[in-house]
Amino acid sequence: MSPLLPDGDGRASPPVPDDDASVFAAFERIATEHPRRPFLQILPEVAHRAGIAPIELDYGRALVAVREIAARFAAAGYGHGHRAGLLLENRPSFFLTWLALNALGVSVVPINGELRAAELDYLVEHSGLCVAVALPARVDDLRAAAARTGCTVCVVPSLDDETHAGPGGAAPRGLASLAPAPGPAPRAGDPGPDSECGLLYTSGTTGRPKGCVLDNAYYLIAGRWYLRAGGLCAIRFGQERLITPLPMTHMNAMAYSTMAMLLSAGCVVPLDRFHPSSWWRAVRASRATIVHYLGVMPAMLIGAPESPDDRDHGVRFGFGAGVDRRHHASFEARFGFPLLEAWAMTETGAGAVVIANREPRHVGQSCFGVPGPELELRIVDEADRDVPDGTPGELLVRAAGPEPRRGFFREYLKDAEATAQAWAGGWFRTGDVVRRGEAGALHFVDRRKNVIRRSGENIAAVEVESVLRRHPGVLEVAVAATPDPVRGDEVLACVVPAAPLDAAGRDALARELVGLALEQLAYFKAPGWVAFVDALPLTPTQKVQRGELKALAATLPGTERCVDTRALKKRPASHP
Repeated sequence: MSPLLPDGDGRASPPVPDDDASVFAAFERIATEHPRRPFLQILPEVAHRAGIAPIELDYGRALVAVREIAARFAAAGYGHGHRAGLLLENRPSFFLTWLALNALGVSVVPINGELRAAELDYLVEHSGLCVAVALPARVDDLRAAAARTGCTVCVVPSLDDETHAGPGGAAPRGLASLAPAPGPAPRAGDPGPDSECGLLYTSGTTGRPKGCVLDNAYYLIAGRWYLRAGGLCAIRFGQERLITPLPMTHMNAMAYSTMAMLLSAGCVVPLDRFHPSSWWRAVRASRATIVHYLGVMPAMLIGAPESPDDRDHGVRFGFGAGVDRRHHASFEARFGFPLLEAWAMTETGAGAVVIANREPRHVGQSCFGVPGPELELRIVDEADRDVPDGTPGELLVRAAGPEPRRGFFREYLKDAEATAQAWAGGWFRTGDVVRRGEAGALHFVDRRKNVIRRSGENIAAVEVESVLRRHPGVLEVAVAATPDPVRGDEVLACVVPAAPLDAAGRDALARELVGLALEQLAYFKAPGWVAFVDALPLTPTQKVQRGELKALAATLPGTERCVDTRALKKRPASHP
């Protein structure tokens, strides 16, 4: 058992058990003890966009629906050891179907709704799905993917307007078309902490996406960590309402947001996506006390005109990562709550997670906190040597104690070599470049694969991008290395301009961007090439496809729309 949680009145709340066997077992326990507490809220505007009914579903009614859905799958022969795809976005059917399948020991594979034919083909074939539940408009897409890859997958539609009807009508009609489960038969035994709970795919910034196998313990440990973190992100049992625009195909929303609320009898308020114009309206309507964010959100929100209603909300804290250093302090001052920067990966789960939830948080310094005693880490150079404090290096992590992989992913599906490489030397190699600062606080620098090495100097792509993005003539920008015969790498900026440009306009904007970089950064970090492109290579989750960008950057110098700015990169005169 764990320390007690504070409730809404500051009194002791039920401890967080350590013995739940599965995600469903934890949900069933909470739903049985607190049936009238709200579990899931779908706001009217979110429901309208999805074409479903708005609802606030309590734990008791949710449990009824989950049990009925589970019974339908069990009757069709699905069980322990099978995998089921869920192409359901952030809708009620995602949560209820996930919990129902988990009760049977069926692992779920959340499928990003943005995926198209080639991506679906890969996922269906690689994951080994035998059944999938999809939005009606995407059923044919999944069936076509199964046909193209020769996979036997039963694909059925889910109708969200029926998933919360209550006793006697909780399961969607679409599940009536479930075909019997193909072989092999389900494994014997009840699902437990070691049973596979989910298969989450990484965003695939280089090569094919990797499937991270995650067991029940991964999700339960993530939720328990959040509840026990305390400090500025203390969770009050039965009192919190957490709003998130992040997709349930990501571990943040699925393992942290959902599990923290589920284990504390709190309410999850999922949005379809982030809508800047209606964000605060949604926060107020949901009575949210916690928000989860991506770094782009504060920048967009602070760009809106100030309003007397800026602090008209009940938010206690935000949990996220990547807030622009320029906006961190001003956002908190304007909107009245802290943005708590955190670090974790799909692979690390809560086996290695750090959050800046106690002062000093070093606001505006890309700080994500001081590691707790449950985490061991190293910061190393390219030769795997530990670097001194203040020096950037790759972050290596593992859980403290006799189980160094506790809380981490189990493996990359069908890729033992990649799994072994990730754990080379007994440490998980994150690929993230960080530096250790004052009192052990960690500061994010960049992804190692995004670091450009020019004449012996390491240059973080993200750092250069954050400066170039400030120019009003830039709609989007991404920075990568391009080969240079003298310096090894040169900095190349791929720019999507805010308006069409002719040759003279491109040349002028390129010079302005280099000037801006020279004002803000060391001279060697300024772009030596500025290429104007129609679009950046992006993943389905709208992240820059760094592998494709690097390949593209090697081909751009010397082309018509790529401006050579190397002559503008001059070392400044020495100061007296």
